[in-house]
Amino acid sequence: MILHICTRDEWAAVPEGGVYTAPSLDEVGFIHCSDLGTVGLPANAIYRGRTDLLLLEVDPAKVGAPVRWEDGVPPHPEGILFPHVYGPIPRNAVVSVHDYPPDGDGTLKLPESLAVR
Repeated sequence: MILHICTRDEWAAVPEGGVYTAPSLDEVGFIHCSDLGTVGLPANAIYRGRTDLLLLEVDPAKVGAPVRWEDGVPPHPEGILFPHVYGPIPRNAVVSVHDYPPDGDGTLKLPESLAVR
């Protein structure tokens, strides 16, 4: 499984049977994703302290678009690969949706629903 960070409003706007897109799909040609071990890097670099976030748990086999593991861009350290989805993500490829609230200091940590795996 791969993970994508989005807001509650962004996810709520995806109709049943529809597809999720992110601004990055138009901007750079893919949707940024992470895995269980790397999601904290973009989360805390970009979204620290946000209280409106979700983690979409995506089955890459159901996406229907290429998923490529590629180097992240700064501020991420070199050599860490992130999954990039080169197309929209069908709603039925999202197998689970997890709340992604910050801790008291604003840090975003893997939700327990994912950490216990």
